[in-house]
Amino acid sequence: MANHKSALKRIRQSEKRKLYNRYYSKTMRHALRDFRAIEDKKEAEERLPKMISCIDRLAKRGIIHKNKAANLKSKCAKRVAVL
Repeated sequence: MANHKSALKRIRQSEKRKLYNRYYSKTMRHALRDFRAIEDKKEAEERLPKMISCIDRLAKRGIIHKNKAANLKSKCAKRVAVL
């Protein structure tokens, strides 16, 4: 167990952050799942900018890596093009 007040505070902060990051990454994964399930091209084109925005936000905050974000956005765009 930590011996310093600052270490105890850091533990509390990192625990809070972990919950925050888990929530937002889970939300993004659910949004991706729903996006991939879309069969209508028009609807997919409408939702693509929102999906890209969501992915970019997570990458900016450091929840996912920027390369992973780029890969996800690329796959989403390909999916829309194929429909």
